[in-house]
Amino acid sequence: MVEPGLIRSAQSGDRDALITLLREIEQYVYRTAYYILNNEQDALDASQEALIRIYTKIQSYEEKAQFKTWVQRIVTNICIDKFRRTKPTVSIEEHNLTFLGNESVEREVLSSHAAQDIREAIEQLPEHHRAVVVLRYLQDFSYNEIAESLNLPLNTVKSYLFRARQQLQTMLQDYEKGGVRG
Repeated sequence: MVEPGLIRSAQSGDRDALITLLREIEQYVYRTAYYILNNEQDALDASQEALIRIYTKIQSYEEKAQFKTWVQRIVTNICIDKFRRTKPTVSIEEHNLTFLGNESVEREVLSSHAAQDIREAIEQLPEHHRAVVVLRYLQDFSYNEIAESLNLPLNTVKSYLFRARQQLQTMLQDYEKGGVRG
């Protein structure tokens, strides 16, 4: 993710290195916040808050944990706090469809609807299940990285993922049958 020399320079007070470091991770931070909160404005707010916290707490980072795990913990905690303070809402914004020349329009539309169903199903998960799903499947974290990021025992992470997959499967089957959403 980020080169260790840049992190050390930022920790030693090099302001330019710190700014460069924040610029390198800002998209990653935003993407994580968006996946958890599923709202652009909330994700922007959470990202800004996370970057400020990273800026002010960079000296507290210790190399015994991976930098991305440390950043992820900050972002996830901010998002969970934000999620607790506000009721979740389902985003109704339409996503632009990009039709590729080699794919049929019908397949593109069905794929888009399936992706929307998955996003909506993830939004409906309890916050602790949503966090592990986002970290595992959207951020490609290992079970150990998730456990470290969320400060959870490894077996709890596995249990949350198992239950979340079951819930998602049930919700997506309901969607397929034309069931009521959310």
